[in-house]
Amino acid sequence: MKTSTKTITKWKQDRVFESQQEGNPSHIVIDGGRQLGPGPKSLLLSGLAGCSAIDVLDILEKMRIKFSDFTIEVEAEQTTDHPKVFKDILITYSIRTDKSNEDKVIKAIDLSLEKYCGVSAMLRKNSAIDYKLQLIP
Repeated sequence: MKTSTKTITKWKQDRVFESQQEGNPSHIVIDGGRQLGPGPKSLLLSGLAGCSAIDVLDILEKMRIKFSDFTIEVEAEQTTDHPKVFKDILITYSIRTDKSNEDKVIKAIDLSLEKYCGVSAMLRKNSAIDYKLQLIP
């Protein structure tokens, strides 16, 4: 079975576009000026966060780990020359869970970033990706 993803992006005004996944009625706003929506590179980092978050959530649920207040922050340093690409990416996972679950949360994050998250795999070809974990008591 062939798997593919297709998006359709339409210019609205100035540097503002609306983009949607084919077959999905909702859309996102992309704004090169970052006034009406995030810029394209921010969306790429959001895609990384979302991809990894879904993996980590699935893995922790399979491990039967109780958690709440799950947040991911992604920050990237860019090169100064064109094309300005990400050099270093830092992902901060903040999750409320018992301290005794720390090793399992780390395992879930490692599995996501090294095995399951396709966005991570694509970005890692050009950028170093590191992470840190903040357990919330």
